[in-house]
Amino acid sequence: MAIKFGINTFTWTSPFTTEDLPLLDKAKDMGFDLVEIPIESPDDLDYDQAAEAFKRTGLACGICAVMGASRDPAHEDEGIQRGGVEYLMHCIDATAKMGGKVVGGPIYAAVGRTWQSTPGQRKIELERCAKNLREAGKYAEDRGVVLAMEPLNRFETSFINLAEQAVELVEMVDSPAVKIMLDTFHMNVEEKKLGGAIETAAPHLVHVHTNENDRGIPGTGHVPWDEVTAALKKIDYDGALVIESFTTLVKEIAKAAAIWRPPAPSQDMLAREGLAFLRKLMA
Repeated sequence: MAIKFGINTFTWTSPFTTEDLPLLDKAKDMGFDLVEIPIESPDDLDYDQAAEAFKRTGLACGICAVMGASRDPAHEDEGIQRGGVEYLMHCIDATAKMGGKVVGGPIYAAVGRTWQSTPGQRKIELERCAKNLREAGKYAEDRGVVLAMEPLNRFETSFINLAEQAVELVEMVDSPAVKIMLDTFHMNVEEKKLGGAIETAAPHLVHVHTNENDRGIPGTGHVPWDEVTAALKKIDYDGALVIESFTTLVKEIAKAAAIWRPPAPSQDMLAREGLAFLRKLMA
């Protein structure tokens, strides 16, 4: 299976709604194979219309899980845990309806929640999270969808920051439908070696966000792309490589992602030049 090159719609807008479906045509015209849509609110997007748009353009569908404060499988509050599981189930159903295969993101906890745990507390939190993800994983497996957990940097979560931590949790869940995704932006902050992290995650790796260290055009910063490429080729990676950036024009998401200045001269340039760089890199 050939690698698919994708773009996350956060690059242009947030939230992604039914009115934004023409962005699929733009992505297709740019040469992308896949469009990844964040589901911020369950009623933002008409999934039937979206399914038709994906079919019409021939693009593959990806879904990005947006884990807010009320969606947290690792939280001690059972209601908040339940909110996380039910949200993931909604994402799974939406993905299946639109013909997608992967729901990626920090599916283990709410983004922005950070806390210090003792080893004993962490063990309890991991077991709690694994129990909830096992339920979501069974739901995903029955619908032909895979959940891919994404380690984030220390400023966005304190729970899963490293590939090895993701492997630990995935193996605790022990579901064929719960895997790992990696993001070069977060890896660049947390991992000693990006190539080593990719190899660590390899048995479970199904999705990769290929982002520059400043969220700008891939290839223009200091992410060690040759190392990333070598590791992906070494493990025979054949999933998607997706650009995920953000725009300062959407104030709420720009603040959440700490995007204080435009990441590129234009978002279209970021997408086009980033895609050209990634295709050349993986050739």
